Amino acid sequence: MREIVRRHLGKVVAGAAVAATATAVLVGVNLPGSEAGASGDRQANAAAAKQDAIAKDGVVEAAPEEGAKGIGSDPLTDAEIERAEKASATGQLRSSARDVEGDRGPQLLSTNLSEPDPAAAGAAAPRRAEVVYYDYKKDAVITKTVNLDTGKVDDTTTARHVQPPPSQEELAEGARLLIGDPLGKGLKKDFEHATGKALTGPQQLQLSGMVFRKETVKRVPSGLAECGEHRCLQVVTKVKNGPWIDTRSLVVDLSTRTVGRLG
Repeated sequence: MREIVRRHLGKVVAGAAVAATATAVLVGVNLPGSEAGASGDRQANAAAAKQDAIAKDGVVEAAPEEGAKGIGSDPLTDAEIERAEKASATGQLRSSARDVEGDRGPQLLSTNLSEPDPAAAGAAAPRRAEVVYYDYKKDAVITKTVNLDTGKVDDTTTARHVQPPPSQEELAEGARLLIGDPLGKGLKKDFEHATGKALTGPQQLQLSGMVFRKETVKRVPSGLAECGEHRCLQVVTKVKNGPWIDTRSLVVDLSTRTVGRLG
């Protein structure tokens, strides 16, 4: 089993799926991007603040050290994120759910600061985190609301036919399935043409992508008819420090671990 590493959500590529071709189309210009929707695990703004230096009066100063706990609407700290995720993935969820690779435990999608409860407004209102998971065993989105003061789960919701933006782990697994499928032949051919090397794994690519929504296309292949109930992605691939390889005509059903083609 591969070790699961949490990563930031990728960026989606806007536009309808391109017509299917015998091989993937090697694109020499950057594709337009738009945000995937969720603010992203590890609170991207907070991470940027930690990593970037602050220029002041011509002197570069290190960013201030992050505390263990935020205040009010401050982004979640690393310590709060760790506490929320540890508190939320316990008990039956941890033992019965399955992640994108089929391993035990749910697939983490994002961890974000909850909107404050209007009924508990004021300085005394507790900070809460929403931890969002996907359970591939049940094809369901599970959201745990964790009270960061008590470390307890205040609320749990389960929803089906809901598809949040993909995590980087899901994009990597989608690319892995593309590479191993006969429909990925064009992707591998174009990668070798661009680099002179064989494409053997997703770590060789820069990945982004989006949830495939079947209502956006006129004709849905029979193999993709369950998308929406199943977790289906369009994975957009780019050679690292190189061109895009347009694979948007290919759709990966992560729930069944199969690949289909539009058109």
